[in-house]
Amino acid sequence: MNAVDFIKDKLLLLLLHAVCMIALAAFLRLTNYPDYYICLIGICWALAVSLWFLAEYLARKKYFSQSRQILDSLDKKYLLGGLLPHSFRLEDQLYQDMIRRSNKSVIERIHEIEEQQKDYREYIESWVHEMKAPITSVCLSCEKGKDMRTRRISQQMQKIENYVDMALYYARSDAVYKDYMIKKACLQKTAEEVVCKNKYYLIQNGVQVQVDCMDSVYTDVKWIAFILNQLVLNAVKYKSGSHPHLWIYTEKWEGGVRLSVLDNGIGIEDDEKERIFEKGFTGRNGRKYKQATGMGLYLCKKLCLKLGIHIYARPGKEADRCHGNGNLDGIPFQGDFTGTEMILEFPVSRYQIRSH
Repeated sequence: MNAVDFIKDKLLLLLLHAVCMIALAAFLRLTNYPDYYICLIGICWALAVSLWFLAEYLARKKYFSQSRQILDSLDKKYLLGGLLPHSFRLEDQLYQDMIRRSNKSVIERIHEIEEQQKDYREYIESWVHEMKAPITSVCLSCEKGKDMRTRRISQQMQKIENYVDMALYYARSDAVYKDYMIKKACLQKTAEEVVCKNKYYLIQNGVQVQVDCMDSVYTDVKWIAFILNQLVLNAVKYKSGSHPHLWIYTEKWEGGVRLSVLDNGIGIEDDEKERIFEKGFTGRNGRKYKQATGMGLYLCKKLCLKLGIHIYARPGKEADRCHGNGNLDGIPFQGDFTGTEMILEFPVSRYQIRSH
C-alpha cells in the first residue's frame, strides 16, 4: 500500500472537504467576516484534515503490512482469516468475519476431499489385494506346466500383476511415509529379484541382462524394487531390433551411490529427456508403441521425491565409460551407440556419516 493509492481511495472524501471549505469561505465572505479570519480558518481546517489523513495512512499501512507478513509466512494461505491482526474498525472486523467464514468452508471442503481420497485409496488397496489372489493362483498353475501355452499365460499374468502393482503404488504415492521402512538394502539382491520376476518377459523379448550392484544403500527395499521394475519394463518395451541388452550396475560418487539401468534400445530424444517424467507424457517413441501410458516414469519420479532419491535420464552415448566395479562386459560405447541410461542417485545418509 503506497501513498498514491491511499489518496486515490480517499479522493471523494478530499473533494468533499474542499467543497465544504469553499462553501464556508463563501458564506463567511457574504457575512462580511474579515478575510484574515477566513484564511486562518481554512489553514486550520486544511492542517487538521492533513494530519488526520496522515495518521489514517500510517495506521492502514501498518495494518496491511502486518497482514501481508502473516500471509507470506503461512504455508496454507487459507488460514489467514484466523490470524489477521486485530482492528478496532468495524469495516475490518466485518471483512475478517467474512474471510473466516469463507476459510472455514474451504477447510471443510478440503477435509471432505481428503476423506474421499482416503476412501478411494483404501478401496484401491482392497481391490488390489483381492486381485492378487487369483493372479497368484493362475501363476502357480502355470508353473506346473512347461508347455508354450502355459508360459504365454504366465507372461500375460505377469503383465497384469505389474499393472495392478502400478495402481497400488499410485494410490499410495501421496502417503509413502505410512508404508515405508528405511534399512540397509543390498541392491544386488534387489536387482536380481526384479530380473527373476521378469525372466519370462525378458526371454520372450530376447533381452540379455547383466547385473553388477555390489553397493548397499539405506532405503525402502519394496519401493526401490517397484521403481527398478518399472525401469526394466520400460527398457524392454523400447528395445532395439537386434541383440537387445540391459546393464544394471552401481557406482560410488562423492554424494553417495548411483544405481543405473542402461539399455541399447531406441533411446530418447534430447529435447524429451526432461519431459519423460511428466504425467501422461509418451513422446515420439511412445506414439509408436500403443501400450505406452506415460505413467510409469511419472510414478517413479513421484516416489523418488518422497524417498529423497534423485532420478534422471540421459542418452546412452553420454554414459560413463567406467561402470560399476569393472565386471560389466560388452558395452559398446564407441560408434553410434544409442539407448537410454536411467540413473537413481542415493545420497549418503546422516546415519552412515555418524556411524563412521
